[in-house]
Amino acid sequence: MGMLEGKSILITGAASGIGRATAEKAVAEGAKLVLADVNDANGEALRDELGGETLYVNCDVTDEASVEAAVAKAVAEHGSLDGAFNCAGILAALGNTGENSLEEWRQVIDVDLIGVFLCTKHELTAMAAQGSGSILNMASAAGLIGWPGASAYVAAKHGVVGLTKAASLEYAEQGIRVNSICPSYVLTPMVEQDLFEGALGGDEELIAAARANHPIGRFARPEEIAEAATWLLSDRASFVTGTAMSVDGGYTAP
Repeated sequence: MGMLEGKSILITGAASGIGRATAEKAVAEGAKLVLADVNDANGEALRDELGGETLYVNCDVTDEASVEAAVAKAVAEHGSLDGAFNCAGILAALGNTGENSLEEWRQVIDVDLIGVFLCTKHELTAMAAQGSGSILNMASAAGLIGWPGASAYVAAKHGVVGLTKAASLEYAEQGIRVNSICPSYVLTPMVEQDLFEGALGGDEELIAAARANHPIGRFARPEEIAEAATWLLSDRASFVTGTAMSVDGGYTAP
């Protein structure tokens, strides 16, 4: 039996990157999935690829009604919500803080922090009704340290870590675990486009310098984050709650 055998799992940001990799791993471990994203073409294609009891819903994590509907869909179709990975996020408002516009800043906070709050809120409600569940929030190494040139992202991810810790204390006695996961650079389409090609301008020396900040000597693959995420969602992590797990190749260790 897989570590998520028969469990109903909701994944936001499931259409690409870490969300997609986790969906693939979760299905391999026996999960019944609800994939949630705003990219319908990629989300529906992944649903068809994974097959089985996999569903897809369009979900804008900044819209509370949309989030509530996605959670309700998981409960209605699968009978429960056993786990949720709030993975949807963006990397924007890059540049020094004094150069960011308020609009750019709010966009990052809306998706990366408020979106996680809305998902966590409605997932907790569903899980409290059944007396069990596991929530995993996408934070970042940027939620543990400062990253110059990405203050909105850093602020949002620090907020996710704090939100996770507070919720874990509030709901531990109800059988609900709440954790966050903190990767550093992961070779996803978002990182390659927005960071490597965008902020770093494709400069091989700058990219090599970023790589060198990882003692393990390379960037992560989405599948490596998915392995940790799947474990945290599963009952094998039954005594783990309130943690901000670093999966960063030693990036934050120094």
